[in-house]
Amino acid sequence: MSASPLKRTHPMIYKFQSKADSDLFMNVGPAERILSIIGKDAGPKGIIEPAEIPAAIAALEAAVNEEEQAREGSLESAAADGQVVPSAQPIGLKQRAWPFIQMLKRCQQADVPVVWGV
Repeated sequence: MSASPLKRTHPMIYKFQSKADSDLFMNVGPAERILSIIGKDAGPKGIIEPAEIPAAIAALEAAVNEEEQAREGSLESAAADGQVVPSAQPIGLKQRAWPFIQMLKRCQQADVPVVWGV
């Protein structure tokens, strides 16, 4: 029996763990975007040390604010051009990052790391 040609090197779902919070499961796309924002390499294993958590929280909150402002600006521009503006909001970074930010805050309070793939 031969090895599968579709061998995965990255997970389909990330499982973030800490001693301060419940496990957090996240699809690969949003997880890798969040890891990129906080300056971590996406991969099968990793860690966010307690000393890195304040900067990670700040980076995520800044990215969320930037995305929200850009979205509001594009909606205002579309409305000014007479385009129909949809009332439903797409799922954005704000919704995707919120549970991760909460996990980081609890880990910061407990002075414990966040890990994945271990």
